[in-house]
Amino acid sequence: MAVSEDVSATTSTTESVSGHHGALSIQQRWPADSLTEVKPVPTLEMVAALAGVSRATVSRVVNSSPKVTPQIAEVVNNAIAQLNYVPNRAARSLASRRTQAIALVVPESTAKLFTDPYLASVIQGIALALADTEYTLNMLISSDTRAEKTRRYLLGGNVDGALVVSHHSGDQSFGHLGQSLPVVFGGRPLLPGESSSYFVDVDNAAGAAGATAHILSTGRRQIATIAGPQDMPPGVDRLNGWRRTLAMHGLDQSLVEYGDFTPLSGAAAMRRLLDRGRPIDGLFVANDQMAAGAYSVIYERGLTIPGDIAVAGFDDNYFGATSTPPLTTVHQPSHELGAMMAEILMALIEGKPAPRVTLLPTTLLVRASTG
Repeated sequence: MAVSEDVSATTSTTESVSGHHGALSIQQRWPADSLTEVKPVPTLEMVAALAGVSRATVSRVVNSSPKVTPQIAEVVNNAIAQLNYVPNRAARSLASRRTQAIALVVPESTAKLFTDPYLASVIQGIALALADTEYTLNMLISSDTRAEKTRRYLLGGNVDGALVVSHHSGDQSFGHLGQSLPVVFGGRPLLPGESSSYFVDVDNAAGAAGATAHILSTGRRQIATIAGPQDMPPGVDRLNGWRRTLAMHGLDQSLVEYGDFTPLSGAAAMRRLLDRGRPIDGLFVANDQMAAGAYSVIYERGLTIPGDIAVAGFDDNYFGATSTPPLTTVHQPSHELGAMMAEILMALIEGKPAPRVTLLPTTLLVRASTG
């Protein structure tokens, strides 16, 4: 059985619906004035015709060639704007041998990436630095099991350069990328073979030393630390800064426990410190998230901050600012660090000189947690 449904029409489509009595064919028609005319997508040739120049000249303007005079470039750009022409990225890549893409490699789990305020701030700095450029940012979250796949992608001509943040000493796949691709690391290299890498970092050791010295200035002498992972530059350097300050004053350096920069690991490390049964009146924690975990255990044991234990952290994120009492901490310019990484990488891609090592200063923010 067929049913025809007529509406005053010039255009129609037909669809079939299966039913119990065979196929039902329904023809639907729309008035001609209800249709929107589809305009052709602007092409390079259309821009050339409107501007009164050759196709090659338009291509040179699109690719920012210095061989085009400012007057001609203005005429072509006006034509581009008038037609709403968008250059074909694939064609531009073939012409320039560039992809206009930058990879952001984060060798961490997704759980760590999306809960770590430090990483969020660094990534924000990178994104803002690239916002007004032609580069797109491709984020690669690479666990140990996917490291080789990520490396193949990076070296396969898919990107012009890479930014690597939160790297560990075991990340061998990323340590030697700089030999084949412009790469900038967030954090100094740990392995000898990476000594030629470009990197941006803060002076972690000096920041930790300053925080520890501040705790000492309040009269505390049994100062413990919750250190970060020792396969990461911040974990190593902040522990060394704490040790250096205690050594200068001839104080015990054995009150050390380790965490992985998360609140849960900070809480576990604090329990281990207190379970030793040794007196502790000061505590330097390698980041604010672990300090938040340490706070909970200190209160759990019936102790007070700063009355019983003066506490200082590192990072200056919302964990420290919203804790009770507010946490004395080392501010590191993570947003600026990300932006600087992006600026250096763009310079390397474009063949411009760039500093191999950029070290940013830290600032101690004294709050109520140290008295």
